[in-house]
Amino acid sequence: MSEDVPALDALDVRILQSLQSDDALPVAELAERVSSSKTVVWRRIQRMEQLGVIRARVALLDHRKVGLPIMIFAHVKMTRHDRDVLPKFIEAIQLLPQVVECHTLMGTVDFLLKIVIASLGEYEHFVWQKLSQIDGVREISSSISLSQSVYTTQLPLRAG
Repeated sequence: MSEDVPALDALDVRILQSLQSDDALPVAELAERVSSSKTVVWRRIQRMEQLGVIRARVALLDHRKVGLPIMIFAHVKMTRHDRDVLPKFIEAIQLLPQVVECHTLMGTVDFLLKIVIASLGEYEHFVWQKLSQIDGVREISSSISLSQSVYTTQLPLRAG
């Protein structure tokens, strides 16, 4: 593996799989589940946090149950691809709390944004007053999610 991607052994994978299912497990219980000692598991977790394998340990919320029932995917095309236009767009998007994901794409669209919002009226305001006002935005095409049939944050890990 490259320097950017640390090699994960079988124990690392078992630890990560367990943490992806339940990050609130006490280290002692986690160690028992992965058939290792508390000290070894704790050290492995610390190492993976330092390497950035574990980016954050958070609570996953249901967007509908916190008053944000509408999920929208916005496809954004830029007017130009100057050296600083794309990074400035990304900086601006990071300041908008409604945007929960931003992906830079290859192809006919430059960015895919995942947005959660309380109402269509609020989204209309967001598009006109925020998103379309970012320098370089040429076109915004939106798709409203009707339902979410697959949702997981668990990665299909393997040792190697």
